[in-house]
Amino acid sequence: MEIEFRGSPGRTLGIEVETVLVDRSTRALASHATDVLAELGAGHPDGEHPRAKHELFDCTVEVITGVCDTVAEARADLAATLVEVRAAATRRGSAVMCAGTHPAADWRRLHVSPKERYAQLVDSLGWPARRLSIYGIHYHVGVPSGAAAVAVVGSLAYHLPIFLALSASSPYWHGDDTGLASARTKIFEGLPTAGLPPRLGGWDDFEHYMAALVRAGAIESIREVWWDVRPHPDFGTVELRMCDGMTNLDEIAAVAALAQALVADLVERFEAGEALPGARDWVLRENKWLAARHGLDAELLVDEAGTRASVRDLVDRLVDRLGPTAQRLGCATELAAVREIVAHGSSADRQRRWVAEGAELADVVDRMVAELDASLDRGAGSAPDTTEADRG
Repeated sequence: MEIEFRGSPGRTLGIEVETVLVDRSTRALASHATDVLAELGAGHPDGEHPRAKHELFDCTVEVITGVCDTVAEARADLAATLVEVRAAATRRGSAVMCAGTHPAADWRRLHVSPKERYAQLVDSLGWPARRLSIYGIHYHVGVPSGAAAVAVVGSLAYHLPIFLALSASSPYWHGDDTGLASARTKIFEGLPTAGLPPRLGGWDDFEHYMAALVRAGAIESIREVWWDVRPHPDFGTVELRMCDGMTNLDEIAAVAALAQALVADLVERFEAGEALPGARDWVLRENKWLAARHGLDAELLVDEAGTRASVRDLVDRLVDRLGPTAQRLGCATELAAVREIVAHGSSADRQRRWVAEGAELADVVDRMVAELDASLDRGAGSAPDTTEADRG
């Protein structure tokens, strides 16, 4: 099975953000997405807004950017669409929130979106799909070839715990403290093609793997392979899918800068013939678990002898290393903001701190809504007229 990889000459950036609609009175998830999207789609071809889409449940609106050159451009693109979504939601008594989970929602009460694709998904997968009331952020970064994509995907699996710890925002599930920084991670792993990517020997190996899955009837296309990081042949990108939804544009942009700069650095090293950073599969699995469990407080394995280093130290070293690359890409300011997340804590840390100070989970919802609102009011802009990033 030959798969064409439409390589990108530059390290372009696209972002997908899964947001949820929250009833302002009850703070419960509100199934208004179909109405919101119908309003936003009016006047667009086929009645669909080019930047706002359905997701599995009718409480979710996925906001996507076009193909952007810089993090600042992507942030402005997101902000412009999110302002539209917020206005339409407000007219229906709802607010917009982004986090890995709603802290108290019951997945059994959610309505599946009226799209045939989602009905088929639930019919095919059953309970693991029905309970996916979880929300993430995906980053697409352009790479030049399929060979580079496979190599970069393998190394991104090694770096995955850092992204997971920085974005962790799902400590609560069904009203309970799970003890995890990212409960979303463990819930999503229930899908048959989710989780860490397999170790691949090259682009030929990827093609063979996809052909075998299609031939076996396990999938119909690569869109049904939900690895934490994967090549995206149609868009010439690697797609980082490991992040929880983040509650404000500042953090979304900071992690976007880390993704763009890291992929650019790995591509340069691959093209120079350098071996990319990686680890044995058991180390990758253990470190992913540690990041999901402890977030920024995790102590990760850095070798097969059991040596550990803190996520905070590893982030500091990585930001130092990527500084010159970020400067060339025009995202040095956003990359520096990664250190602000480390200094002040992730959303998971904030949510637990609020509860420890006496907040109810309804108050936690209000504060996460307020974080997104405040960042939108600081950063709303006009969306560029570019091709939309993939959704899948």
